Amino acid sequence: MEQLKLENQICFPFYAISRLITRAYQPYLDKLGITYPQYLVLMVLWEKDDVSVQNITDKLILNTNTVTPLLKRMEGMGMILRQRAKDDERKVIIRLTEMGNSLKKEAAFIPEKLMGNIAYSEVNLEELIATRNKLQEWISCLGNLK
Repeated sequence: MEQLKLENQICFPFYAISRLITRAYQPYLDKLGITYPQYLVLMVLWEKDDVSVQNITDKLILNTNTVTPLLKRMEGMGMILRQRAKDDERKVIIRLTEMGNSLKKEAAFIPEKLMGNIAYSEVNLEELIATRNKLQEWISCLGNLK
């Protein structure tokens, strides 16, 4: 049954590249004392602070039950504050602390370091950007499937 061979799957290369990219980030994130999912949350907040949990889950394409424990740990580490919205008690607003903001400056070097590593490989930068753009299209398309 050819359709069940791993090498014939569309999903496996995406899964594998995701794991390899996360592994490439890890040494840099370890220096900051954060995990890759925490880094993603911080990037959302560095872009726009004071956002709802729903906003974070939408941007990261994650479920609330995945994000909530992550946010609780980040709050315990002193990176963020979680507060109920004044206008709607059901809504939780996430805000960066001074520590969370300071990590932005420390993390700013990470994309450059990763790109530097890729520059020494056989991967062409223009190809990489075109692939990212195509993946964004696919994410948008697949995100609309029910």
